[in-house]
Amino acid sequence: MIDKSNLETAHRLRSEISAIFAYAIVHNLTDYDPAQPVAKQIPAQKVKHRAAIIDPKQVGQLLRDIGNYQGAFVVQMALRLSPLLFQRPGEIRQMLWADVDLGAKEWRPYVSKTDFWHIVPLSRQAVEILESIRPLTGHGVYVFPSSRGDLRPMSDNTIRTALITLGYNSTIQTAHGFRTVASTLLNEQGWTPDAIERQLAHAPRDQVRAAYNRAQYLEERRCMMQAWSDYLDSLRSGAAVIPFKTIVK
Repeated sequence: MIDKSNLETAHRLRSEISAIFAYAIVHNLTDYDPAQPVAKQIPAQKVKHRAAIIDPKQVGQLLRDIGNYQGAFVVQMALRLSPLLFQRPGEIRQMLWADVDLGAKEWRPYVSKTDFWHIVPLSRQAVEILESIRPLTGHGVYVFPSSRGDLRPMSDNTIRTALITLGYNSTIQTAHGFRTVASTLLNEQGWTPDAIERQLAHAPRDQVRAAYNRAQYLEERRCMMQAWSDYLDSLRSGAAVIPFKTIVK
């Protein structure tokens, strides 16, 4: 029986165990993830409000502040990557090198919340960040390992603490809030809502459909993710706020 007062811990531990077995499967050390079936046995957590800045000019200031962060290099890179990819914070901090293909410009994580493998196209800026950290952590399992050792991922409080250090507490901007920032602005700019939903890894409950939909809108999403990164660069530089959708219908 699972203690409902510790659902967050239960979900986090199951996700971390699954990430370890995912690495083992890739390296032919096992062919089964015993933590995966447990996902359906853990009750869902109640949805929480996650604060997010959605005004483009304020987003630009947030990005400039992130660029000036003076903490550990691994934390700097995770902080910079978060708004570019806008995946769940737990997935970013537990990113495995085995799931990253810089040549194909793709990250293919297992998303425990929706129980399926996701395809995240990597923009030029995202690839540059990953290439910059690879000499430091590429020998290990995790892209963003814990400061206490390479065998565990970065703490779930690390990005939150970094944002607080920069002056953004949980009432202003959260790590999870980067998803809201992207969803809001991408929708305002006219990108296909279904493509945005796929990019956010909001998958259908039906697993057959989920397996099919993971690659749905992939070409549009590749274009969208590059345009999104370019747009964030323009906001960071203080450029005029202009639409950034350039895909051809």
